[in-house]
Amino acid sequence: MPPLEFLIDARRDFDSSFDWYAERSSQVAVRFAAAIDAALARIAANPVQFASCDGVHRQCPVKRFPYRVVYRLIDHQILVVAIAHAKRRPGYWHSRQKPVNPDG
Repeated sequence: MPPLEFLIDARRDFDSSFDWYAERSSQVAVRFAAAIDAALARIAANPVQFASCDGVHRQCPVKRFPYRVVYRLIDHQILVVAIAHAKRRPGYWHSRQKPVNPDG
């Protein structure tokens, strides 16, 4: 399985969505995190199974939540570009390019 790497903004997407759910229900927030993890596992298992949305990026729907994991394949790596709400601000993530620097 190819490694997953996240853009900083994709991490922020997740954090803000998780926080929104957590403010309403800690149980729903935990289910949201698990649903994102399951989507990432499906992507890692077969990254080409999901349709391309613009010729570069692919989108994996998140089960039971109105979100999509947007990613692109670079060499033998999966770059998560956004954890995007399926109905709000479509394409806001198109300009994202820089991956997370694990060394700070």
